Amino acid sequence: MIDGTAGVSGRRDADEALLDNPQALAEADPGGMLRHTASAGAQVRESAALAAEANLAVLADDGRPRAVVIAGIGTAGRTGDVLATVAGPRCPVPIIGHRSAGVPGWVGAADVVIAVSASGRSPEALGAAEAAHRRGARLVAVGAPDSQLQSIAEQARAPFIPVPRRAPARASLWALTVPVLLAARSLGLVKVNEADLAETAARLDADADRCRSAAESFVNPAKSLALGLAGSIPIVWGSSPLATVAARRFGDTLSANARYPVVTGALGEAGRGRVGLLDGVFGGLAEGERDIFADPAEDDGEGTRLRLVLLRDGGLNAEDDTDEPLAVEERRADAVQTLAERRGVRCDVVTAEGGSALERLASLIAVPDFASIYLALAHGLDPMAVPAITEMKELSNQ
Repeated sequence: MIDGTAGVSGRRDADEALLDNPQALAEADPGGMLRHTASAGAQVRESAALAAEANLAVLADDGRPRAVVIAGIGTAGRTGDVLATVAGPRCPVPIIGHRSAGVPGWVGAADVVIAVSASGRSPEALGAAEAAHRRGARLVAVGAPDSQLQSIAEQARAPFIPVPRRAPARASLWALTVPVLLAARSLGLVKVNEADLAETAARLDADADRCRSAAESFVNPAKSLALGLAGSIPIVWGSSPLATVAARRFGDTLSANARYPVVTGALGEAGRGRVGLLDGVFGGLAEGERDIFADPAEDDGEGTRLRLVLLRDGGLNAEDDTDEPLAVEERRADAVQTLAERRGVRCDVVTAEGGSALERLASLIAVPDFASIYLALAHGLDPMAVPAITEMKELSNQ
């Protein structure tokens, strides 16, 4: 569920009319990023079926591992964050994300390495898979079929879950995540059952329908969120560890799809310093104290401002055995909304829905994913083609 404070400001250079023209949207999105993003529910179902064919049960033959390392970068790296938050603090072994080539120096035969790469050729995943094989660690590989990563997995006689390359990596989060979750389930580290997967897929389908291009802005939560963010500097904070994963995911898509600078993180950390942004030159100070040398005659009242997006998770406290809600996190969320209101910083709130941790996470990711694409399209940007990413890979020989 999404809620925004009254009014929309700072829509500079955003074509609002385009967002309510499905034909124009289709023409502005030649790579089909909206369509790829709408396939999230289908990704859950397909990846679950592919993982079921990979004989992941063999992972349990050597018992519980000492630690699990999720090796990958970009969206692939986010799969480790999802696993850690779904497993929760009661997970019996540490789950560690690794975003550089190779593996940590302590990894050995007692550990499991899950190498993830949408293309099957990222240096980080390939290096981790090779290092895991050399050190005798149990290996699981997730990536494109008939790729270098699959070859390494076959040499190591390790399970490989093929993920067909139907979309860019950043639109394939769920295709990459589900195999990681099911591998961890085989190790006894996370409780994700078929009902959880089915409900998560249904949630993603429902949100895709709400955010479809034919739905007008006033009833489409993703279009409304995009228009609220237009021309602003977004700050995205999560009220819980689960919501923080979604916040960082939104930061990824805002940067890559819409090319917007963004600050993301946990609300608890923000309260120790970053909440001061609300008092800065793009926050409350902008009400009358920013740029004291500016010519009043040239002030159009549309200066760049902060826009706060607060992702709230009303789930149960996983740190103990009670059913107490996350009271501390909820109080912090209420407090930061009050602070923003007092400083004239507009705030959008996305509230988690669903029963399982996985479904609640999906509910916090789906609408922001679409919003990042609509924000790009409103600015005349193709969310599929990101020249800087292509040039970066060419310059670094990747």
